Amino acid sequence: MSVTQAEKQYVFGLDIGTRNVVGTVGYRDGKDFRVVAQYMVEHDTRAMLDGQIHDIGRVGETIREVKAALEKQADVVLTDVCIAAAGRVLKTVTTNIEFEFEEETVVTGEHVHTLDLLGVDKAQSILSEKNDTKYKFYVVGYTTVKYFLNDEIFSNLVNHKAEKIGEEIIVTFLPEDVVDGLYSAVGLAGLEVANLTLEPIAAINIAIPESFRMLNIALVDVGAGTSDISITRDGSIIAYGMIPLAGDELTEVLVQNYLVDFNTAEQIKRDSGEADEITYEDIMGISHTVTAEEVWKVLEHVIEKITTDVSAKIKELNGDRAVSATFVVGGGGKIHGFCERIAEQLDLPKERVALRGEEVLRQVIFEQKEIVKDPLLVTPVGICLNYYDEKNSFIMVHFNGERIKLYDNNHLTIVDAALAAGFPNDQLFPRRGQEIPFTVNGNARIARGETGESAVITLNDRPANINTPILPNCHITITSSTVGTDASYTVEQLPEYTDSTIDFIVNKRLVACPRFVEVNGELQPPTYEIQANDRIETRPYYTVGQLAAFMDVHPDPDTVFVNNREADEDTLIYENFEIEWEEIVDYEEKLSRLEKAEAGEESAKPEETPAEPVVTPAIEIKAAEPEEAKEAPEAPAEQKTQAPAEEAPAPAQEEKAPEPEAPAAQPITVTINGEEFTLDQKDDYVFVDIFDIIDFDLSDSQGRAIVTQVNSKPVTYSQKLNDGDVIEVYWKENQ
Repeated sequence: MSVTQAEKQYVFGLDIGTRNVVGTVGYRDGKDFRVVAQYMVEHDTRAMLDGQIHDIGRVGETIREVKAALEKQADVVLTDVCIAAAGRVLKTVTTNIEFEFEEETVVTGEHVHTLDLLGVDKAQSILSEKNDTKYKFYVVGYTTVKYFLNDEIFSNLVNHKAEKIGEEIIVTFLPEDVVDGLYSAVGLAGLEVANLTLEPIAAINIAIPESFRMLNIALVDVGAGTSDISITRDGSIIAYGMIPLAGDELTEVLVQNYLVDFNTAEQIKRDSGEADEITYEDIMGISHTVTAEEVWKVLEHVIEKITTDVSAKIKELNGDRAVSATFVVGGGGKIHGFCERIAEQLDLPKERVALRGEEVLRQVIFEQKEIVKDPLLVTPVGICLNYYDEKNSFIMVHFNGERIKLYDNNHLTIVDAALAAGFPNDQLFPRRGQEIPFTVNGNARIARGETGESAVITLNDRPANINTPILPNCHITITSSTVGTDASYTVEQLPEYTDSTIDFIVNKRLVACPRFVEVNGELQPPTYEIQANDRIETRPYYTVGQLAAFMDVHPDPDTVFVNNREADEDTLIYENFEIEWEEIVDYEEKLSRLEKAEAGEESAKPEETPAEPVVTPAIEIKAAEPEEAKEAPEAPAEQKTQAPAEEAPAPAQEEKAPEPEAPAAQPITVTINGEEFTLDQKDDYVFVDIFDIIDFDLSDSQGRAIVTQVNSKPVTYSQKLNDGDVIEVYWKENQ
């Protein structure tokens, strides 16, 4: 809250505690904070227990009394107030989150915000799983403890290149009914909440300034109902915690031991720290006098219990190890022996566990001279100062037609509203369609789906995005993002199919064919649509029948040879194998030609018809004649057939000239795989002829490629051999 009084901006802060309500009015004067009025009223009844409002009406009346007294002292009208929620109902979740890019990317502020969002979303899920209370929790803030760039700690990720980013984040939550109770109580006193913070945050902002936070320090705020704990390290607050044990536990022991009412026990507890002897009257009206040491002895076992739990919580929040020092604030911490027992439990020197009061209030000036700077005042003053340092409160907004309450930290954006409303995180961003994971020759592949459309976001009917700031009572609408088309991938899209061929030599011509593909052990066509988890393998071979089908030819089965050996349509053929066959002339085509001749039409002479080219699939297969291949000589004219004209006489048979005698074969000597052979059966020898004289099983490929070399150079099967050639032929073993 702020009011103007003689050009001074006043702030009204309320510490609504379990035992009392402390009101403070002041203003910032340079680096100092001046308190112009302060007033405290104890609850008449136990309207609050363990920091939780149980009787809103009675607490509201107490607040009204404090407000009236402060207005009189400061001569102002108070309308707005800063308050703090107790740590008993505070939940924190510390978690780690990572985000991997598809490829190395320059990190932007949007990426970091998305990382924060993922961290908050993960923390909410963790809290939901572990929440064993009746409360419905809402995010009230988050703090990044540290960032990671490719698994290394970085203070700022923006503008760095990264394949992976991550962060450790602490997310704080409050239940809705706690906030509603506080708002209702101050509302009954005629006040509006200007700022809401958390009690441990208010206390730590006074007790441990930022210049101390590089140190590993614990702050313990011992109130009446709870002991709130904060931990600092490496320049930031790394954890918040609470135990439900504090000053009231001490008071209740005194109630039972001395047979007094609660207020009398409170007085005995306070006096034991200020006087040597305490006089009191029990419920029977009998007066008693006890020493302070007697009171300490009565409280000893309770102090032991509280300090043991506080020390254990400190270690838990600090990674199962003690801190370097501990500061104690709050009235409960003033009891005799409290700090000493904390030091023993944490195994610290006594001087490293101390009450913080006047030492941390040096820049706080009380205009009321009777006020003594005390650990009790740390939290009330911290609530006021938090207004300047972190002005925040709850605001109401309309999200997709529903009115929701948000904890305002002065940086609220549309994404914060979406989270609070429970809008699914994945529906804020474009979603890919279903991906298809599969393997090719044992290597993992993923075919990714298409990216969908982004969410459609408006703020007060105007286009916006998830980072657009929001104001109270604004209207936000979000239409969910869409899912892109599912991935679709076929065999013919595989690089192994489109870019990899297997070559054969067919009738002295080079034919390049695509490799056959097996899916889950079964042969599939190029149009096969790959399914999730398919196992795809490329075949290193064809059969003669498959090659003929690809070339769209019909070989005469009696004329098929593979590497100069008889074969059939089931014979396996591998890279660079040589295949020879004669094609079957279609019977129906012959009949059609005869019918045309008989009808007087021009006769189509099959011998004069150009040789039909090798037919291969356009997408992959190419046909090319090797340089060494020689064109077959044209058939002699005497062997050409022609349909005779009607009644035409047959021509006389000409006498053939006698065949010239073939010259004697000239032998050549070659070395094959280290062994010398003499070839003397033909005039000329080509490479493929060696398979007639060596013992080499061409069908024993087992997925291996054959290596053929002459004089250490690659060779084609039709290459001519010369005397003295050194030949190598072997299977290349797979790596």
